[in-house]
Amino acid sequence: MSSCNRSHNLFLGSVTGPIEFCRSSSVQLRRPDMNHPATESVSVRRLLALLLLPILLIVTACSQDATGTDSPDASATSVTIPPANAEALASVKAVDQGKSKAPKVTFDKPLDVKAESMRVITDGTGAQVKDGQTMEFRVINLDTKTGDTLVENFTATTGETVQLNDVMKTQFPLVYSTFTNAKVGAYVAYANPAVAAVSGSTAAPAQDAQPATLSVFQITSAKDTPAPSKLMSADETAALEKAGKLPTAKFDAKGVPTITIPKNDAPAGLTVQVLTEGTGAVLAATDSISAFYTGWTWSDGKKFDSAYDRGEAAALGLQEVIPGWTQGLTGQKVGSTVLLSIPTDLAYGETAASQGKPAGPLVFVVKIESKK
Repeated sequence: MSSCNRSHNLFLGSVTGPIEFCRSSSVQLRRPDMNHPATESVSVRRLLALLLLPILLIVTACSQDATGTDSPDASATSVTIPPANAEALASVKAVDQGKSKAPKVTFDKPLDVKAESMRVITDGTGAQVKDGQTMEFRVINLDTKTGDTLVENFTATTGETVQLNDVMKTQFPLVYSTFTNAKVGAYVAYANPAVAAVSGSTAAPAQDAQPATLSVFQITSAKDTPAPSKLMSADETAALEKAGKLPTAKFDAKGVPTITIPKNDAPAGLTVQVLTEGTGAVLAATDSISAFYTGWTWSDGKKFDSAYDRGEAAALGLQEVIPGWTQGLTGQKVGSTVLLSIPTDLAYGETAASQGKPAGPLVFVVKIESKK
């Protein structure tokens, strides 16, 4: 997920969409971030980027040569769990300060972190966290030298969530394994060593040095993840359209759309209305495209982003956008203009509002200009 330095980015750039193990302004998550609808990507620095607020600079250096014997056991999986190096976090303590307050975290300073390290420092008294659940957590990020708080979301209205699924298990095995071996209410410490600056080259841009990081999570809940919404059939969509339960679009003389959204609830699934069918190539889910689009929130009909208004088509990959875009545009033809009604779980998710992203079901008009 690459961060989009634009005022509005439908990409997870400001972490509007997809996952990284760290959500920092230096990381770019592309699953919508408001300048391009919904973009998402996964990298070791982003899992928590998706998961956390744009607050952490968790640089996961999955060091395989570090020693340690405290890694949680992998459960019936071929994924190799790296060493937890839990002994490096032996001095880390967290004392609960009550609801809506960050815990008091203490540790021997400076904290000596030589490799990715993770440890359950206080187990919870709630239910066991399980694979397939959606876990909600709070987090505090601290300076490993001084112990000063850098950022936290314990005082925020809502926490962050992450799905404990196969993707997380494969890409972040230590984090996945540690969380699924803990209970609700547990405090979990996670640290990464400092990373030296890297000079730029023709192959890769320069990277600034990153200090060692210490984050302490509290698991606040874990619930079974509901089945994702599905793409509705053409017949189902036609029936909703005939009943007046889907949005309608109008275009001005310059081809810029406006939308009328009915008062009823949004459809339970993803609907795709082909307003104008193109004659170009059919899109695959792995294609990159250039497209004009405008997005509105279903609840109030407010426009939150528009490539039409910027006068420039957006370039994006269908693997980088929110699921509603990927599923809704796959199979469409270049030159087509489509109207997408996207349910919350295929857009920015249930915690979108707390992350400053468009919340709830969304509506998009998309004109597919070209396939790259």
